[in-house]
Amino acid sequence: MPALKPRAPAARRPVVVRIPFTVRIDGAKEVALAADFNGWMPSRTPLKKIPDGAWSATLELLPGEYQYRLVVDGEWRDHAEAPRRVSNPYGTENCVLSVG
Repeated sequence: MPALKPRAPAARRPVVVRIPFTVRIDGAKEVALAADFNGWMPSRTPLKKIPDGAWSATLELLPGEYQYRLVVDGEWRDHAEAPRRVSNPYGTENCVLSVG
């Protein structure tokens, strides 16, 4: 009987993290995220209005840092509650979302 070869450890797959993302923007009709994780295309990550009046989506992202902006009724905006921002080439700042 041939000797069994030890198996190499299975490569670990990156774990996708589900992140609830919620913002409060009074009077908005549409809110979306434009981000590096969606090619800066807000149509890929629309937020839904929830009963308390806030806007929400559940993001599924790999661990890391992501830059984003809000798009409110077609206008690019800051997320006032973002804890960190970085300059962008358009003279404004992108918000930073850390996923751990």
